[in-house]
Amino acid sequence: HRAGYPFIFIFFVISLFLGALSDFLGWIGLVLTGWCVFFFRDPVRVVPTDKNLMISPADGKVLKNSLESLPDEFKSKAKMNKLSIFMNVFNVHVNRIPFSGKVSELKYIPGAFFNASLDKSSKENERMCIKLEIAKNKYIYIVQIAGLVARRIKCDLETNQKVDLGEKFGIIRFGSRVDIYVPNDIKFIPIEGQTLIGGESVIARIKSN
Repeated sequence: HRAGYPFIFIFFVISLFLGALSDFLGWIGLVLTGWCVFFFRDPVRVVPTDKNLMISPADGKVLKNSLESLPDEFKSKAKMNKLSIFMNVFNVHVNRIPFSGKVSELKYIPGAFFNASLDKSSKENERMCIKLEIAKNKYIYIVQIAGLVARRIKCDLETNQKVDLGEKFGIIRFGSRVDIYVPNDIKFIPIEGQTLIGGESVIARIKSN
């Protein structure tokens, strides 16, 4: 992913400096540079062609599949089905659109950097909230959440932008979480502890008109 190029360059320069001091330190620097390249990998994903399928917005492990209130930022007490996906430092961190639609609203909220696997990270950590209209007056919500190590959320979306199923829309650096909220008539398929592949794993089926 292009967001990784500056970091890879910095890691490589540091490796050269360490190598000038010691061969051992130089090898450590090269290993860390290799890990940085690995972290920012952006593999090709085969997105389902059935437009009634909702896919995972991220790689990672399902922490929770529950009924919860929307984040406070959306000023609504409505409860929706929520799926929380935790990305560790070894997962692909490129995020993808789970269902075709139009970006209705974007809200960035600065915050803390608790471990993203904790429930309180959904409401207290730095995050980007995305409101996506998938049908007339029908919305889903995607929340990119920074974690203990992650310090930067990158979201490439703009308000009123039309997006397609599986389209890449951002990345979170170095360990994080993505929460997705959907209306009660949409039931999530994955169970807690299941590992998902962003852009490929089906998380719900939407009834067609």
